[in-house]
Amino acid sequence: MQSSPPAGAPTGVPATAAQTSPENPWPLRVLSEKLKIHIENSPYTWVEGQLLEANVRNGHAYLTLRDVDVDNSFSVTVWSSVMRQLETTPTVGSRVVARVKPSLYAKTGRLSLNATDLRPVGLGELLVRLERLRQALGAEGLFDPSRKRRLPVLPGRIGLITGRDSDAEKDVVRNATLRWPAVQFSVINTAVQGVDAVPQVIAALQKLDTDPQIDVIVIARGGGALEDLLPFSNEDLVRAVAAASTPVVSAIGHEADRPILDDVADLRASTPTDAAKRIVPDLNEEFAGLDAARQRLERSIDSMLQREAQLVSSLRARPVLASPQVMVESRAEDLQRWVQRSTALIGHRVQRAQDEVAHLRAQVRALSPQQTLDRGYSVTQTADGSVLRDASTANPQDLLRIRVAAGQLTATVQDIFPAAEAAH
Repeated sequence: MQSSPPAGAPTGVPATAAQTSPENPWPLRVLSEKLKIHIENSPYTWVEGQLLEANVRNGHAYLTLRDVDVDNSFSVTVWSSVMRQLETTPTVGSRVVARVKPSLYAKTGRLSLNATDLRPVGLGELLVRLERLRQALGAEGLFDPSRKRRLPVLPGRIGLITGRDSDAEKDVVRNATLRWPAVQFSVINTAVQGVDAVPQVIAALQKLDTDPQIDVIVIARGGGALEDLLPFSNEDLVRAVAAASTPVVSAIGHEADRPILDDVADLRASTPTDAAKRIVPDLNEEFAGLDAARQRLERSIDSMLQREAQLVSSLRARPVLASPQVMVESRAEDLQRWVQRSTALIGHRVQRAQDEVAHLRAQVRALSPQQTLDRGYSVTQTADGSVLRDASTANPQDLLRIRVAAGQLTATVQDIFPAAEAAH
C-alpha cells in the first residue's frame, strides 16, 4: 500500500522515495518530515558515554556525549522537567548512562537525543565491569604464565609507547640510560587517555612489533584516576598485546593501579621507573658483580694451587721419592733372597734325585745277573746261545758254553742226570 504524502505537501508529490525522479523530486521539507517521523518512532535506548560539554541554561542541560572508546559524539538535551529529578548535575568528564530517544529538528536537519534519565556510572560499577572482563579474558587463557615471554637479558633497542613530553617517558629513558648508557629507544608518542588512546596505542604496538630491531616494548603512563586508565583495560588493546610476538612490559600508573594490561603483559612493572630498572641491567652492579666473580675465581685458583702444592710436597716427602734408590735396593735384596732360596731348593731337589738314582742303581745292581755270577753261580748256554735250564734237554757230546763271574769256558756233555737223581 502506498503511503500518502505529508499534510501540506504539494499535489503530485511522489508518495515514496523510490517514486522520486529528477523530473519529479521531493521538496526538502518532505524528506525532513519523513525522516523526523521515522527517527522519532525509534524506541527509548540506554546508552553510555562521557560528557564533553555540559551547559545548563534556564534549567535545561545541553550536553555533548562521546563514546568512551571511539571518537563518536551526539548532542543530548535534558529538559528542565528531567533535570529536577536528577540527583547530581552533569559535569564535564563524567561517565554516564542515559535513557535517550532520537529527535530531528526538521528545520535545520539537526539530529539530537532527548534524555529522560541520566545516571552517573559509579566507580563500583566500573570495577565490576573490569573484573567481569578480566575473568572472561583469563578464562580464555590470555593470562596464562606459560604464554608469557622471557625478556632479553640485555635489550639493544627498546620500543616505548607513552604520552608526548610525559613524565613517564622521561622516567623510563632517564633511568634506563643511567643504568645502561648504551641502550637505545624507539619512542612513539600516543594519547594515553580518552577515546584516541586505544587505537593509537594499538597502532604503535603493531608498528614496533614488526620492527626486527626492537627487543622489548614498554607501554608507560603516569598515575591518574580510574577513568583515565580505562583505555589500558580495553579488550582490543589487551588482545593486541596478547597477539604481539615481542615481549611487552606494562608500566601503567602506580603500584595500586591494576589495569588488565598488567595481567596480559609479559612483565608488569609497578611504575615507569620500575620498568626501566627491570628491563636493563645496572652497569655499576654488573661491574661490581664481575669484580666479585673475579675475586671468587682468584680465591678458588689460589686455594686449588695451595692444595696441589701441599699434595706435591707430601708426595715428595714420601720415601720412594725422597730416596728413589731404596726402592731398587729393597727389590734387589728381595731378588737376592729369592735367588738364594731358589738355589737351595734346586740343590735339595738335585740331591734327592741323586739319592734316588743311587738307590735305584743299587736295586738294579742287586738284580743284575752279574751279581749272581759273582756269588759263584754260572750260566750254561747251548750252541745256539739259549740258556740251558733242564739237563734232560741236553744230549751227550753237546758243546756247552759256561759263563762265570769272570770269563767263559766250553764243555762237552758226558753224563746226564735227571732232576730227581741230581737232588740225591
